[in-house]
Amino acid sequence: MEQAKQKMSLAAKINVMRASVMGANDGILSVAGIVIGVAGANASSYAIFLAGIAGMLAGTISMAMGEWVSVSTQRDTEKRAIAKEAQALDDDYQGEFEFIKNKYMATGISEALSKQATKEMLSKDSLDIATRERYGFDPKVKTSAFSAAIASMISFPIGSLLPLLAITLFDPQIRVMATFAAVVIALAITGSTAAALGNANKTKAVMRNVISGLLTMAITFLIGSLFA
Repeated sequence: MEQAKQKMSLAAKINVMRASVMGANDGILSVAGIVIGVAGANASSYAIFLAGIAGMLAGTISMAMGEWVSVSTQRDTEKRAIAKEAQALDDDYQGEFEFIKNKYMATGISEALSKQATKEMLSKDSLDIATRERYGFDPKVKTSAFSAAIASMISFPIGSLLPLLAITLFDPQIRVMATFAAVVIALAITGSTAAALGNANKTKAVMRNVISGLLTMAITFLIGSLFA
């Protein structure tokens, strides 16, 4: 039971960290695209700031609701899978037993050992084990839609402050380039952090993040310039 609690706690922390990093990343990228686009149209600092604030508020609500809906949908799907597996164990226990045994055999384990392992595991916690083996998730690991939503609600505006402040505080002659530079640095940090959380290649993650940011700002600036 203690191990399960620790596992649930770790899953919850990772879920919040993921939502926080992605919220900050989207805040940087979304608001940067908005303010750079408006600046491209040679708008006043006040107009740029107002557009950035509007984007920040809209994005904050959108990200929070998106995380809540996404995680809630995932939890609902998992609940249906657990219920379906519980019914399958009641209706055809042997069929589920054979499915798990064959899955173990497919990894190279002998039939005798696979049968013994399946028997021992199902005797302890049949529903959790069967669900994990058939659907690929651990029913004991819980994720919180509310926590993810709050994390995004906090991190999105924090991330969006960087491009908003850069575009409004720097001299009009250099504000666009200064914002480009600030956003690239920030996206490199969030890309690296996201890669660390997912055990992914940091260099590739940073490059993808930075390139997507540069493309976003370049496109919005070009579109804004067309209306200058």
